[in-house]
Amino acid sequence: MRSRRRSWWATSLAVGPIVFAACAAPVELYQSGEDVPGTIAATLGRRSVVIAAPHGTSDARTGDIVAELGRRTGFSMVVARGFNLEPDGSDQAGRRYQVNRPFEGVPGRPPAEAIATESARRVYDVYERKVREAAQGPLGFYAELHGNNHRDAASRIEIATVGVDRDEAIQLRALFELIRDAHLRGNREAPSLAVLVEPGDTIRYAASGAKRDGILRLARRALHIELPRGARTEWREIYTAILADFLVQAVSLPAGK
Repeated sequence: MRSRRRSWWATSLAVGPIVFAACAAPVELYQSGEDVPGTIAATLGRRSVVIAAPHGTSDARTGDIVAELGRRTGFSMVVARGFNLEPDGSDQAGRRYQVNRPFEGVPGRPPAEAIATESARRVYDVYERKVREAAQGPLGFYAELHGNNHRDAASRIEIATVGVDRDEAIQLRALFELIRDAHLRGNREAPSLAVLVEPGDTIRYAASGAKRDGILRLARRALHIELPRGARTEWREIYTAILADFLVQAVSLPAGK
């Protein structure tokens, strides 16, 4: 296993932090027609590889970012929009369907506070089915984008993982940093956001609910990516380019234990 890991890492460094994403082949776009309160749209691309935004509306701009990432990488993609149950307040996000697991809850609150309901199960079942359809077979690699507005995480990107061991997490962090720094050399105004990758780093957003009860339990290898507001708004273009280059290389990492 270590020889395979060194081989992957050497290849990544040889290629360099900037790669050209594969051109997307013609795709089929379809939406959920089931009795759910929002829409779940999938675009077919590369088999076994899916990138998704379960809160494409409420996690501001994540749906747009995933659409652009799909165009740049050729990965299949799934975007869910319109699953809020309550509007956001002035000081707290509103309750919503969690979409990527069969619960309702408030963004940023502990998973233990989420509530399992029949309607949340129906939403999740549609989402899971669309992810499976987008994968067009076994789900080998799954990347999911989320957004948060927590002050403690405003200067960093957090990546929770499935099927990635500590050594591979450290390699992923270093790979992201190489790609980030290469892009930022051409844009000195953009902030250099730190990146934390589980289990190499301790993170705030560990996606424990989705790992236990939701979509992350299906993937052989998964990255649950939490983006702060700045990466989704004023610096969205450059961080979308960084993420595209990172994901194209990350998908080649051999699966961990």
